[in-house]
Amino acid sequence: MLYAQVHLTLPAWVHDVVDTTRAYASDEDKVALAIELAGRNAAAQTGGPFGAAVFGPSDRVVAAGVNVVLPQSTSLAHAENMAYMLAQQRLQRPRLNQDEDGRHDGPYTLATSAQPCCQCYGATVWAGVDRLLIGARAEDVHELTEFDEGPLPADWIGELGRRGIEVARDLRRDDARAVLAAYGQTGGRRY
Repeated sequence: MLYAQVHLTLPAWVHDVVDTTRAYASDEDKVALAIELAGRNAAAQTGGPFGAAVFGPSDRVVAAGVNVVLPQSTSLAHAENMAYMLAQQRLQRPRLNQDEDGRHDGPYTLATSAQPCCQCYGATVWAGVDRLLIGARAEDVHELTEFDEGPLPADWIGELGRRGIEVARDLRRDDARAVLAAYGQTGGRRY
């Protein structure tokens, strides 16, 4: 039988962590939520040490994601991709920052606990976000875990900028590194 449907789910605990009524006004607050998701995901052993959240124009969470690659048996289930897909489904549009008439509607922001890998970078180009907020850098991921983040364009920040996506890095970087280090020290499964 040929599978004709994809079904991905977040761990149930995510609903207890994310407050969709709260406005996360600062970039630091947004990334702090992504880092909290990453830490909880690793501690609960429901996936890898990565978390992300999409925020809408009101600074409220539209959708959140955590890495569920191994539990969901798909290499595409990275935190950023989960957050993008859930936000797109919630808003019923493939580009978050474009309404049904193609007009800009935003800004939409993705906050992530660590720099997107090559797969999530590609998704960011097309997801329809205006801003990308990052905790840990790719070199932190490589140093503290066994994950391979894959190749990015040499000027990946510039490439996103040319597409209208503002990038801010190193937000709460030490906190994000601590989650990665804790995961790496346990010899955690490669989620």
